[in-house]
Amino acid sequence: MGLHNFVSTEWLAARLNEPGLGVIDASWHLPTSGRSGVEEFREKHIPGAVFFDIDEIADRSTDLPHMLPDAAAFADAMGRLGLSEDMTIVVYDSLGLYAAARVWWTLRAFGAAKVKILEGGLPKWIKEGRPLEKGETVRAPRTFVARLDPAVVASRDDVRRALASDAIQVVDARPADRFEGKAPEPRPGLKSGHMPGALNLPFVEILDGGKLKSPPALAQAFAARGVDLKKPVITTCGSGVTAAILALAAEEAGGKVAGLYDGSWAEWGGRDDCPVATGPAG
Repeated sequence: MGLHNFVSTEWLAARLNEPGLGVIDASWHLPTSGRSGVEEFREKHIPGAVFFDIDEIADRSTDLPHMLPDAAAFADAMGRLGLSEDMTIVVYDSLGLYAAARVWWTLRAFGAAKVKILEGGLPKWIKEGRPLEKGETVRAPRTFVARLDPAVVASRDDVRRALASDAIQVVDARPADRFEGKAPEPRPGLKSGHMPGALNLPFVEILDGGKLKSPPALAQAFAARGVDLKKPVITTCGSGVTAAILALAAEEAGGKVAGLYDGSWAEWGGRDDCPVATGPAG
């Protein structure tokens, strides 16, 4: 049983120069890591790849991190990168699978229908001795027609309603110690803990060496954390990045995603009107 949102390094290597293909380096690192996705991109990237900066291609009018921009701003950014919504777009990152899931989700939210993630990402590509490029990539500009599908994005009110009902489960991708309120958040000014009624599936539990686990193993991981994949899920995390890995995993395991909470804990944990619980889920 394969993963349907992924392509292999062999698949990509055989198609690198096709005109209908776009490749995106989506590398991003936590502010505390001391690493820069764009600097590392300039040092080495897959030939022809363009860099998608989730902090720049974002709503700059809010102080919440890398929130989705509006459709016009997204269309402009994609067009300048030389990408259109009807291309086959392959996304990868330097960690194997991390921010690539966020960019996969973002592109689909704005109407790109043929978005895939490179299985194993840049680490697998490098390990196999495949070609790399340095510097910037300049592609001819294109027109990207962007239409945001509101069903893909969960608002704070959507999350409140889901927490108050049995119909939709809210699943948090943060590490257990942060979910339980035992460890501080990496962003200053946020409370520690979780939304009352949320479930916790730390994203590291669905990965294996920078790759997503197999669909049966994913289904097992969700079940072990009390998530019923027969019911829709809203995914959340610290700032909307690893929530996308969880959304990807739920889809691959045969579940239905009722939205990704874009504000995630960066929004919820910073507001006085949002309740916070500590300790294990349930």
